[in-house]
Amino acid sequence: IQYENFNASTAFITIHGVSVHTGTAKDVLVNSQTIGTEFHQMLPVSERPETTEGYEGFYHLVSFHGNVTETKMKYFIRDFDTEGFHARAAKMQEIADCLNEKYGAGTVESEAGSYRYSERIHYMREKIEPCMQLIEYAKKAAENADIVPDVAPIRGGTDGARLSFKGLPCPNLGTGGYAFHGVYEHITVEGMDKAVVMVKDIVGMFAK
Repeated sequence: IQYENFNASTAFITIHGVSVHTGTAKDVLVNSQTIGTEFHQMLPVSERPETTEGYEGFYHLVSFHGNVTETKMKYFIRDFDTEGFHARAAKMQEIADCLNEKYGAGTVESEAGSYRYSERIHYMREKIEPCMQLIEYAKKAAENADIVPDVAPIRGGTDGARLSFKGLPCPNLGTGGYAFHGVYEHITVEGMDKAVVMVKDIVGMFAK
């Protein structure tokens, strides 16, 4: 049962290089891939998904595609704390500005300018706290299904967060899935059966 989720956004970085014959490359060639790796290494190594847990935020390099003349990078920015979330976006802007100063204006840019990030998911706790009875309903339904309720923050985003900010407070209910977003992602029939029991029970509570 979850009502705390990451503030989440996606950042898109495009880096432009200059390609010439390697035999005459000195002081002329600019390899966009090299600048891309430099950009990534300027982010804190200790603030990646594989080095964080609990309420710790991170920068996640999702994809890196390129050649000498152009490299495109996609990042997920995640943080529970709103100020920390915006500070991460500012950090990426700072790095972009630094590299543009080093390699020339326009070297690091995106579709909308030197740097862009689009906000996607917001921290839904503020929308759930005024109606915490929803959490109590979910906990009771879990207990009725012989599940020990675990109320914990989710290190990701949920459709419930989107719905909550559209006026429908919607905490997240577990489905019993495992290894999400990996090649071994799966769910058991027993887990799905439990989820159905919980949902039906919650509907019954509201019906009464």
